[in-house]
Amino acid sequence: MKKFYFLALIVTINISVYAQQSYYDDVNLTLTGLALKNELSAKVTTTHTNVLSYGWDATKATDLNPNNSSNVLLIYGYEDGTDADCTNDLERSVNSNGGSVCDFNREHVYPKSLGTPSFTSNSTPGADGHHIRASDVQRNGARGNQKFADGLGNSKNVTGGWYPGDEWKGDAARIIMYMYIRYGNQCLPTNVGVGNSASTPDDMIELFLKWNSEDPVSTYEDNRNTYHTSGATYSQGNRNPFIDEPFLANLIWGTPAGQTPAEDRWGLYLSTQEELISSVKIFPNPVKNNTIYFNKNINLDIKIYDILGKLVISKPITNNNNYVDISNINKGIYLVKISNNNQSITKKLIRQ
Repeated sequence: MKKFYFLALIVTINISVYAQQSYYDDVNLTLTGLALKNELSAKVTTTHTNVLSYGWDATKATDLNPNNSSNVLLIYGYEDGTDADCTNDLERSVNSNGGSVCDFNREHVYPKSLGTPSFTSNSTPGADGHHIRASDVQRNGARGNQKFADGLGNSKNVTGGWYPGDEWKGDAARIIMYMYIRYGNQCLPTNVGVGNSASTPDDMIELFLKWNSEDPVSTYEDNRNTYHTSGATYSQGNRNPFIDEPFLANLIWGTPAGQTPAEDRWGLYLSTQEELISSVKIFPNPVKNNTIYFNKNINLDIKIYDILGKLVISKPITNNNNYVDISNINKGIYLVKISNNNQSITKKLIRQ
């Protein structure tokens, strides 16, 4: 959710970073793929020490507007309350809860009926505070148990399901990712979202990776996350890792073609890129024939310079084409600059 991203930013960062660092001390963040998913799954499960009941108090404590603690923010809402339609309001008095028109109730972002098996409201995962959000009664009803589907603009019914809105799609994606690592196959992303999962391992769909990238974490999300490790009465004890570091999703499930990685709040992308580029090797070296190869099946930009600094070869290589033809250069010593995104390394090449 972008709208509240910069509000109270310095204070939130100081609180959040401290909580994050202490919470993840025993998690091996050098892992990737399903190994990292399993570590995070174990962490959020073992630290979920306070199992909440399905009541109002937790929602009233966690869903407060960072700008006005008298109101809760309403997921899927987008209007400031000045028009006659209360169903699209962005916020509402914290005491206006119930089941009537212009009340707010509790939205299961992962609908109970879409679980495998479905789950009840009064126990986990149905009462998990990380996915229960304050919502206008009628807008909640309009969503029902529809799957999430891509769209544009404000929340609405779209072809194939429900679009949460530009301001809420990142929240929804990070919630679904959390529910998946916390409850496993009972909360499959493929059961709750419309989209392709062919290029991602482990039943994650590209839609949620896209939304996680397009809609950055807000102060509101940070506040909710920090509350749950505060020791307060209605805190669970665990955190949503994808709020703390959205890029964890890309480390686990990859970045589908055409998408950009999510916000990297911890600098993990930089560190993984540095480690990746430093591990690239040229072979054979020295080389007698006309072809050199690279040991990584990734996209690289290759530039070869002679000892006078003149560029003699410039070629991008892909994961399906990890070699360079050097037949047009003479015997001698060359420098090979190997780049991937913003990281690069230079290695010596001997042509015999």
